[in-house]
Amino acid sequence: MVESTSAATSHRASEILSSARTMCDPLLREAVSSLPEPLCRMGGYHFGWWDAEGTATLQPGGKALRPALTICAAVACGATPRVALAAAAAVELIHNFTLLHDDIMDVDQIRRGRPAVWTIWGVPDAMLLGDALHSLAARVLVTGLPGRTATAAIAKLESAVIEMCHGQHKDCRSRSAGPIDVEEYARMAMGKTGALMGCACALGAVCAQAERPTVTAMDTFGRELGMAFQFVDDLIGIWGDPKVSGKPASDLARHTMSLPVVSALGSGTAAAAELATMYRRDPDSMDTARATALVESAGGRESTERLADGRVRAAIAALADPVAAADLVVLAGMVSRRNH
Repeated sequence: MVESTSAATSHRASEILSSARTMCDPLLREAVSSLPEPLCRMGGYHFGWWDAEGTATLQPGGKALRPALTICAAVACGATPRVALAAAAAVELIHNFTLLHDDIMDVDQIRRGRPAVWTIWGVPDAMLLGDALHSLAARVLVTGLPGRTATAAIAKLESAVIEMCHGQHKDCRSRSAGPIDVEEYARMAMGKTGALMGCACALGAVCAQAERPTVTAMDTFGRELGMAFQFVDDLIGIWGDPKVSGKPASDLARHTMSLPVVSALGSGTAAAAELATMYRRDPDSMDTARATALVESAGGRESTERLADGRVRAAIAALADPVAAADLVVLAGMVSRRNH
């Protein structure tokens, strides 16, 4: 019975994400197609609509989790999905702007199973495409929402972008600033990932003309879920299957200070001491198999799974009416069960 319930929930989550992609796709294509070349071709490639030459492809795009959250939040507040489509598309544009810049900063060569934009068109053009997607997000909100709602939505979205930039700044500094603790890592993750997911849910409530306490509750739900998402992403960065995630599990090889590593290093165990020594050496000499075993032995994996589950529970607890927000609860469950 538990397995059948889990399968049904997973199926429902897939339906929600597929529906969000279908509803947002026309707006996203219209927005990206308005860009001048080569930005238009680069953008369509990044979203998986065509290859580097502009030929249509069946390459899958992103999961559309954030636009799905926006739409489901609006529905939970009593609105129809359509009122939140512009906000959902804007959130997805912002998310992809950050992915383009993240790939450059992290020197990630693979995105969604194929070469990242910067590896084909170069760093300057990839950065400019990210900037263009950021601008498109604001334009989509202005043209797709009533005046006062658009103003509130833009203010909230841009505040989230600033918070995300601050979180990314902290993340970049942590790579050379020495050890950090779990609490400091959580604050950084809230900026990097929690801010945009909180904004996605809050925008759904804003589009539904919800009262301020409801908007705040939706923001809290999204932020907590975003933290869980980041923690699970950190697990995938070590133990994930590249065929599922679309990118190599290379966090240890790059000496990334992800949550499992931070938790392991703070455990005070012999495994932690050995892992710390490995992290002080040149990354090219990293024995990733040994490092993986040390992280697990020091409790990094178990601790991260526990913290992720706790954030999912906190997210659901923030919902005033979980029954009305049933699809948000389904998405929360999906985040905690992502393959790693």
